[in-house]
Amino acid sequence: MLTVSIAKQICQLVVNGEILFEAPISSALNGIGQQKNSGCTPLGLHEIRVCIGANQPENTVFIGRRPTGEIYTPELGLQFPERDWVLTRILWLSGLELGKNRLGNVDTMQRYIYIHGCPDSLPMGKALSHGCIRMHNKDLLTLFELVKLGTKVMIHE
Repeated sequence: MLTVSIAKQICQLVVNGEILFEAPISSALNGIGQQKNSGCTPLGLHEIRVCIGANQPENTVFIGRRPTGEIYTPELGLQFPERDWVLTRILWLSGLELGKNRLGNVDTMQRYIYIHGCPDSLPMGKALSHGCIRMHNKDLLTLFELVKLGTKVMIHE
């Protein structure tokens, strides 16, 4: 299971009691919350429903979960300062708890909550995202190879 600690701003992949992977993350600047359009990171049990970006180059830019053909550079970042950069890989999460993070106005998947890469210049360990869980690209590439569809993800305070 992949666990995401909002308080510690880290994620860990634990298999049979052994930590196989650990990396810093950045969750939502708006804090934790389940509501649609809140810009918050949802809590509870989720699963990886879709894995996007296999075989794409590191720093591939995604918009609407599709590669744009761009590769992120600091210069591109300056050219488009308003973009919320989704880079390298996307692990699209789906809630598993009815009424908490699944269906209605609290549906994690309908809220497009991902674990995704971001510019490596952005700090980890600080809540700064728009709701998703951001990771540095090298960490995300490692994690992407260790998880699969259906991997459980527990996001907790």
